[in-house]
Amino acid sequence: MHILSSVDKIFRALADPTRRQLLDRLYANNGQTLNELCEPFHMSRQAVTQHIALLEAAKLVLIGWRGREKLHFLNPRPIYEIFERWAKKYDRRRLEQSAQLIKIMEENNERPMPKGQKG
Repeated sequence: MHILSSVDKIFRALADPTRRQLLDRLYANNGQTLNELCEPFHMSRQAVTQHIALLEAAKLVLIGWRGREKLHFLNPRPIYEIFERWAKKYDRRRLEQSAQLIKIMEENNERPMPKGQKG
């Protein structure tokens, strides 16, 4: 049996467009009930609940209570940790390398060609 790491759970959760839309809705209006989250989706409550369960497992959604109402809150920390670990370190260096390459090509009146295509 393969046990998913926390990073794998985050990427799995973010891979689905419906789950990303749920996170966007929580970003726009944090602390929503299941009914509020289900509103724009043309799917059953159970389907939305399953999506939310995956987001909870990845710790992207946290639960709070207001009386008997279950509220869902966005937890941006896992996304930030992914950014810090995976995106940030590539971002600056790659941008600088790309800018240098483009500058050299422009100085030599060259233009990039897709692989396999001849000018």
